[in-house]
Amino acid sequence: MSERYIPLNLLPLGSAARVKELTMAGNIRRRILDLGLIKGTKVQAINKSPSGDPVAYSFRGAVIALRSEEASGIIVERL
Repeated sequence: MSERYIPLNLLPLGSAARVKELTMAGNIRRRILDLGLIKGTKVQAINKSPSGDPVAYSFRGAVIALRSEEASGIIVERL
């Protein structure tokens, strides 16, 4: 994987990226798609909990917290 494409959980706070693909399956994939994290969606890492997990992401006018395990299955392209 190039430096340009990374799992969402490795996106630094304050950075923005665009969703390229989802690598997870089953119910978690459906939940992510239902939230609106589909290919082409711009997403920004905005805040981290004191323990470091979950991280809050802003996309489509909403702020959603995702655990590292969930975010690692979302491949993004840095902007």
